[in-house]
Amino acid sequence: MTDDSRIRDVVIVGGGTAGWMAAAALSATMGDQLGIRLVESDEIGTVGVGEATIPAIRLFNGLVGIDENAFIKATQGSFKLGIEFIDWGRVGESYMHAFGQIGQSLDLIEFWQYWLRGRREGVARPLGNYSFNEEAARRMRFARVPRIPNTQLDGISYAFHFDAGLYAKFLRGIAENNGATRTEGLVESAQRDGESGHIRSITLKSGEVIEGELFIDCSGFRGLLIEQELQTGFDDWTHWLLCDRAVAVPTENVGPSRPYTQSIAHPAGWQWRIPLQHRTGNGHVFSTEYMSEDEATALLLKTVEGKPIAEPRSIPFKTGMRKKAWNGNVVAMGLSSGFIEPLESTSIHLIQNAIAKLISHFPDRTFRQANIDAYNRRIEYDYERIRDFIILHYHANQRDEDFWVRCREMEVPESLREKIDLFRATGRIFREQEELFVEVGWFQVLNGQNVVPETYHPLADVLTREELEQFLSDIHTIVSSNAGRLPTHAEFIAATCAAPKLERTA
Repeated sequence: MTDDSRIRDVVIVGGGTAGWMAAAALSATMGDQLGIRLVESDEIGTVGVGEATIPAIRLFNGLVGIDENAFIKATQGSFKLGIEFIDWGRVGESYMHAFGQIGQSLDLIEFWQYWLRGRREGVARPLGNYSFNEEAARRMRFARVPRIPNTQLDGISYAFHFDAGLYAKFLRGIAENNGATRTEGLVESAQRDGESGHIRSITLKSGEVIEGELFIDCSGFRGLLIEQELQTGFDDWTHWLLCDRAVAVPTENVGPSRPYTQSIAHPAGWQWRIPLQHRTGNGHVFSTEYMSEDEATALLLKTVEGKPIAEPRSIPFKTGMRKKAWNGNVVAMGLSSGFIEPLESTSIHLIQNAIAKLISHFPDRTFRQANIDAYNRRIEYDYERIRDFIILHYHANQRDEDFWVRCREMEVPESLREKIDLFRATGRIFREQEELFVEVGWFQVLNGQNVVPETYHPLADVLTREELEQFLSDIHTIVSSNAGRLPTHAEFIAATCAAPKLERTA
């Protein structure tokens, strides 16, 4: 690559979590090569309810040089060990999709193959009793423990809950410290190159013209550049994911802070509870075909645990993704690239993933199509595999409401059908390529929602019944005893990263 072809000017359209994540990451990794300018308007609100994350965010925070305790203080954050799913299989049942390892693999097969045999023979405890994360979560405990002492077992794997607006503000400070600049203003129009069709510049309502070579569209559902200007198109997945609206409301905290997210199934959707230091985030995701917004709001307000501290806010959405996440010299990130509902807390991860892949595929001014196509294939694969995992939660249910019956009886994508069929037949799950959710995550959801395999791996029969019982018992003893020694979640936060008290905000 010659100096003449290098991209020097990157313009990010839109702030919020997506825009400032992109600015922080690019300024931290390529700031000495790029001029990075972010354009946003205080007149335009952000969706801003994406408060739960998955462990991969720790890689992003490390990339941009974030001190973890300072970040948690600044964002009123807390720690997340997994997600508890309530009433998703049958009403009255619950399970946890906990992060990290469960048990210990043995003789080339996963722990759960021994557990499946143990359950069949009546010597196994519930699956969560072998998960360090779940044992700690159920006891409201947390600490940074990379490995259980004196064992080969992984320690705590964790992510965060935080205020998305405060996270964007925190990242803005990092990005600006690295040389990125912010321009306040509304984008009124875009100008394109007559030959290539690429975006050449944007014009603000003030009349200011901002030129760029690479544009990153973080303008939310509107997709100002990727859709309104370039008309890229959208693949609609609402025939598989029926929910199309959420009602969100923050409440006062009640009782000890849980180190996990809760997802509670309702007659036409589900409810989230996300504990922060200064409040609890709540929302009801539902299908307007099966429930009115008034009914959904009333149900949410009836089932929150604390006193609401703001009026409920309605958020319409459509699940799916752009036909191209990268079109010409525009890369869409966040809601402008697509939306998969927040059931498994993947929204912020998809931003992080897009940033990482953009850095991997970073172009020059020739914008070679083969590079763009490769990026789009990878992004599409990531979205589709996450989509499948989310559909699984809805599809594998035994509830009797019309919404849930339809989810259970609908045809699902072939890629998901193949996974379910293989698991039912053999108890086996295989992670393909770079798909986000690993085998143990799939197993927890399939098992938690009563998908029972016909058999287990024959290598699990190598142990005698007595050896199997002892193996399972030893794992449980190690996990349980060590989880009991951890400080409580509240104690750990108070000692390391307690945030200053804030005036209540929505």
